[in-house]
Amino acid sequence: MPRMLDVSDAVRAEIGDEEADRLLAGDNAPGSYDCTSCRTPGDSAQERTSTVLFVGDETAVLAFAHSTCLPSQVVQVTEEQLRGAVRSINAHTGAPAGVPQQAAPGQAADGQAADGHAPLQKAVPEQAVLGVTSGLVLITGELHPALVVEPTAPIVRPGTTGTGDDFLPLLIEQGFMPLTGITAVPPVLHGWSVLLAMGQLHAVLQPGTHHGRPVAWWQAHQPLQVTDAWRAAANKHQQVVLFAAPVGSIGRQPREDLLRDALDKAAASGQLVAAVLPLAGT
Repeated sequence: MPRMLDVSDAVRAEIGDEEADRLLAGDNAPGSYDCTSCRTPGDSAQERTSTVLFVGDETAVLAFAHSTCLPSQVVQVTEEQLRGAVRSINAHTGAPAGVPQQAAPGQAADGQAADGHAPLQKAVPEQAVLGVTSGLVLITGELHPALVVEPTAPIVRPGTTGTGDDFLPLLIEQGFMPLTGITAVPPVLHGWSVLLAMGQLHAVLQPGTHHGRPVAWWQAHQPLQVTDAWRAAANKHQQVVLFAAPVGSIGRQPREDLLRDALDKAAASGQLVAAVLPLAGT
């Protein structure tokens, strides 16, 4: 039976026309599946379904998602992540492939921070790490899913040395907006996105060089847990507000009200930038 599948040009280019046509004809596509984003059941015979291809260095894993949750796209991941996906498939017989787990330690929930990698350079020889906190932030009377990014040390421009902190100027050059207060939802930063898959937070993606595939600006050591309320808000808005502040501006806040207070103080002191990032956008 033909399936209501969306196969993007990028996915088709990776899997080939013959395989894409077999999927659309229903030969290799599942009927029912667990959405790789919201983790709820889907049926490709009854509702629009996106094909999401996770590509590693040597192998690839095809996942399925509600089209209302994720667009059809190609996502670059590591071989370690793909091995985690295979383990997940073997553990859930008949389940479609999803974003794999990562083995390195790290966790996050609303009001808690987690570490990840980003292509930034610390002002001292050791590599800087970005702490990421998820939470719901009230803006103009509505709750919005937010990520707060704060490095563990001052950031300088790649290829330079010094004792300054260029974290905010670097982000402003990328299109993030300086804030003096959280009074409105910031503009959308096109080309950037937040990858939420299998109900967990995986990465913040930025545009690749020369209009190539998106690459990870920040990537979790292992997929990060978010609350059901945060995920529901993200699926509702299909976008996430990303706040960023220099080291020492926010800290690890145990509650969302304390996180909001820290954000307001950082904005008032000119130490906060923000942008709206589409949810797993291409």
